[in-house]
Amino acid sequence: MTGEKFSRIKTTLPGIFVITPRIFRDSRGFFMESYTRNDFQGIGIPDEFVQDNHSCSQKGVLRGLHFQSRYPQGKLVRVVSGSIFDVVVDIRKGSPTWKEWIVVTLSAHDPSLLWVPPGCAHGFLSLEDNTNVLYKTTEYYHPEYDAGIRWDDPDLNIPWPLNDLKMGIPLISPKDAALPLLSELESPFFFEEDMEW
Repeated sequence: MTGEKFSRIKTTLPGIFVITPRIFRDSRGFFMESYTRNDFQGIGIPDEFVQDNHSCSQKGVLRGLHFQSRYPQGKLVRVVSGSIFDVVVDIRKGSPTWKEWIVVTLSAHDPSLLWVPPGCAHGFLSLEDNTNVLYKTTEYYHPEYDAGIRWDDPDLNIPWPLNDLKMGIPLISPKDAALPLLSELESPFFFEEDMEW
């Protein structure tokens, strides 16, 4: 779906989209709008955002796979320096792609954005030092409902490119290292079949 300023590209998971902004380039550099509410509504993403987040990671840092068990967050993710191996896992009960995942490489060299709707687990591996990720969320952060899935869940078997980074294991927080497997969780999310994906 294409609007005046943004194009929406479907992925193999329903409701997860890559958003390509229109870019104006000249000898000085470039200008783009990364979000405009009316234009996003025009490409079928009507959600409102209430919080902006910014993370900076060194090469080999893995963050995720995260979700909120109550007050689920939709996320609009982009990279302004460096690059990431970005992963979305569908954990919506009844979804035709339940437990399936996609990978999108987001980079400062390609200003595409990733829309992750509520009901999905999300995480990324930083591929470069000083990688800065900005993301808008549709719900506030509630630490008491912070949840997630282990990055190395064998049932998911996500091919994190650690060999390319010459690393055996990623740099990960103790909290993320202790996350449960998907098989140990009862997902609180349900797939909405009447949604127009």
